[in-house]
Order: sequence, then C-alpha cells, then structure tokens
Amino acid sequence: MDIRVGDTITLKKLHPCGARKWKVLRSGADFRIRCLGCGHLLMLPRRTLEKSIVQIEHENGEADHG
Repeated sequence: MDIRVGDTITLKKLHPCGARKWKVLRSGADFRIRCLGCGHLLMLPRRTLEKSIVQIEHENGEADHG
C-alpha cells in the first residue's frame, strides 16, 4: 500500500470524537497519525493500519481505495 506523509486516510471505525479521517504524520514500520476531528495523535504498526484503511487521499488530490 502506498501511504505517504501528508496523506489523509479514512478508517473503518469511528474515533470516539466521531471523525473517521486521519492525517499521516510519519510513515515506516509504524505510522503516526492525527485525528482530523479532535487532533488526537496515535501510533500504529503498519500491518494494523493497513487492515483498517478504507480510502487514501494523497496530497496531490488522487484518491486510492484501500
């Protein structure tokens, strides 16, 4: 999966704040993502994150369905 820093990802589950979209801040073996609803920061292993992605919106405007 092609996930880059700056991408906006949509996850399957809602965050407790009600948001579903997250901004990628760090990529690699682990990902650091920020909730676009409340600003909460989360660190997840690549495998866990890739399983829960519904859609990836790249910075340049392209959309990719996970």
